[in-house]
Amino acid sequence: MARPTRSPAKADTPPAKPASARRTAAKAKASDRAASADQKATAPRDMTRPEIVQFLTDLERAWPDAETELHYSTPFTLLIAVVLSAQATDASVNRVTPALFAAAPDPAAMVALGEDGVGELIRTIGLWRNKAKNVVELSRQLLTHHNGEVPGTREALEALAGVGRKTANVVLNVAFHQPTVPVDTHVFRLANRTGLGRGKTVEAVEAALERRIPKEMIRDSHHWLILQGRYVCKARKPECWRCAASTPCLYPVKTDRPVIKPPRQTL
Repeated sequence: MARPTRSPAKADTPPAKPASARRTAAKAKASDRAASADQKATAPRDMTRPEIVQFLTDLERAWPDAETELHYSTPFTLLIAVVLSAQATDASVNRVTPALFAAAPDPAAMVALGEDGVGELIRTIGLWRNKAKNVVELSRQLLTHHNGEVPGTREALEALAGVGRKTANVVLNVAFHQPTVPVDTHVFRLANRTGLGRGKTVEAVEAALERRIPKEMIRDSHHWLILQGRYVCKARKPECWRCAASTPCLYPVKTDRPVIKPPRQTL
């Protein structure tokens, strides 16, 4: 009687890797892809002065009436809106601020409303509990240290609860018309992609932009850059084919207009 032979297919099949090993390998590949994408997402060099002027002039034409998309009526309501916008969209903030500002249009009314009252009105936005606490506390600080007025210096603004450098720069730029360049995620991404002002940290990008952008364009460029980054130079995939400033931009892997396939005809 002949001895049974082992199936060659089974003999040559390597043992399956444990699930943990497969997950580790997948994470390593994802990390390699992310590193490659990060390298491609950064311009190979900084723009020259003429390129900067051309780039910003093109953006000015694309966004001629650019301004903050947050709704506000006073420096105080602007400050509150910007604090609420941290890790939240402007649209989500604009949905809650009408009721909030109707109930508390000034620091004294905000303190009187209290954390619970503020929280009830802003609970649809992210981190609303902590933001309610900061809004009430900064309003108390304004009453105690600034006679209820929003200060016009970066140092005084950053001393307020919930106010960081970006928030202070937005208030200084919009409410006090100072030549600051607030750097949010949109501006940080766009500055590195295009070569307008490269840097590994928000502070480095801010310093590069303030140093490199012509003084007469600094204040308005804040709005151009945010809107361009929000609606055109998007995080997942920039829409380079409809960018008004693609010529001076140094992004090395510009995207083409997507091809829209005609609908399949059915008999």
